[in-house]
Amino acid sequence: MTVEVIRAASLAAVPHGFLGRPGGISSGEVAGLNVGYGSNDDRAAIDENRRRAVAALRAGAELVTLHQVHSPDVVYAEHAWLLDERPHADAVVTDRPGLLLGILTADCAPVLLADVEAGVIGAAHAGWRGAFGGVTDSVVAAMEELGALRERIAAAVGPCIAQPSYEVDGQFRDRFVAADADNARFFTAVAENPHFDLPAYVAERLRATGIGTVEALGLDTYADPGRFFSYRRATHRGESDYGRQLSAIALP
Repeated sequence: MTVEVIRAASLAAVPHGFLGRPGGISSGEVAGLNVGYGSNDDRAAIDENRRRAVAALRAGAELVTLHQVHSPDVVYAEHAWLLDERPHADAVVTDRPGLLLGILTADCAPVLLADVEAGVIGAAHAGWRGAFGGVTDSVVAAMEELGALRERIAAAVGPCIAQPSYEVDGQFRDRFVAADADNARFFTAVAENPHFDLPAYVAERLRATGIGTVEALGLDTYADPGRFFSYRRATHRGESDYGRQLSAIALP
């Protein structure tokens, strides 16, 4: 099975893709294209999966990944870091050709961004905590510092857990509504166990920054076990491990 590359129309001018499970060599609970060193998967399998992912997205590029910690923090990449040197952050930007900026997810929202004219790209890991804390604001501001113009930036929100699959509790909802009463629209109107619309919230945070284009792919990681890894699904099934999928972007 070949690597499936899901592309966003808004980013058609740059090499990019949202990957899932197809095309990898991992087996068992993490079967497929697992790229997460935080899993219990065989290291050699993860290395090969990453090699296949890079070949499918931007052959010859250096893959840049982070030690993701659900923060609003963003870093600039001028080269790929060694595994044990990865900065603790959840977004990365660059203006350097030859780099493939990668985000790992298993229900959180991957966000890829580009200002093609300025030659500036970014990638962000937006789980609920990072999104609430402003990781999308941070990555847009960092791109602007490199010469991007907000009105030219295009952003795509990739596969992540969707509202029908994302049950939370009242305290979770109250946190968002306390910050902004308008955030109530991202929750179903159920008192005890509302469902949260993560991709819609992330997309709205992006729009609020004033960027030119925001595209949400509308793919639910939880509901499609043959195509995507999902932390919440693995937890509900009582599985001992879960894989991570890659979303990545490079300059032409």
